[in-house]
Amino acid sequence: MAFTVLLHLADSDPILAEMDELPDPQASYVLCSNPRARDGKNLLFIDPECTRFLFPWHRINFIEAFPTDEDAAHVETFFRD
Repeated sequence: MAFTVLLHLADSDPILAEMDELPDPQASYVLCSNPRARDGKNLLFIDPECTRFLFPWHRINFIEAFPTDEDAAHVETFFRD
């Protein structure tokens, strides 16, 4: 199952990407694929032919993981009558 994540890099705009699994905190890097800007546009500093990227943990402030379709089915929403 792939996760869509938002990587908040130090001194840079956030990057939207996919991860096959959530990163291990003991690893020295984060592996992701298909990085792009939040609006879906290509990033200027990445070669379009590359598919997988390694970002070192020390450059990442935090990671937001968006819910998958499977997770969204289990989320209970509240509403008012």
